[in-house]
Amino acid sequence: MPLVWVTGVSGSGKSTVCELLAQRGEVAVDTDWEGYNRWVHRESGEVVVDPPDPVPAGWLDRYGWLISRERVEALAAASRDRTAYLFGGVENEDEVRDLFDVIVCLVIDDETLKERLATRTSNSFGKHPEELAASLWHNERIEVRYRDLGAVIVDGTLPLAEVVEAVTRARRTPRPWLPGRMRPTPPS
Repeated sequence: MPLVWVTGVSGSGKSTVCELLAQRGEVAVDTDWEGYNRWVHRESGEVVVDPPDPVPAGWLDRYGWLISRERVEALAAASRDRTAYLFGGVENEDEVRDLFDVIVCLVIDDETLKERLATRTSNSFGKHPEELAASLWHNERIEVRYRDLGAVIVDGTLPLAEVVEAVTRARRTPRPWLPGRMRPTPPS
């Protein structure tokens, strides 16, 4: 069954959609909270648990938010008999992209991004000006990048039920960057 990567900028709705799918009994993993991602110093490789609050100037230039390939491989192996959804946004996605059968990108406009980051209570990322600026910078580029990859683009400003439906529908859409990548369904 497919391993679906659901990505988007901070505030695009990844965690909310993940939570709803998990409540419905789907295999849905939020990489931010379930130990898949970590902050890593770009030069030394030092891992830090959390960025300082507030984030000092230049911190995001020195540290990257990276996903563990080993954790994604383990999820892919464990989910051969059912669809699994992995939610996150990481700098080293290109190192794990070959593990995904489908990529979904949630997109939102800048005003929605600003409002969601300013008002959310589940995560403080984006409340500091440097983090907000980085999120806005990525937001300008994300849709084009993922369209070029052949990802399924989902409007994250739609009503939540429609976003969830679009994400689940996407699992049946193997993407062109991985011809023949869809894992076979085990025999019944």
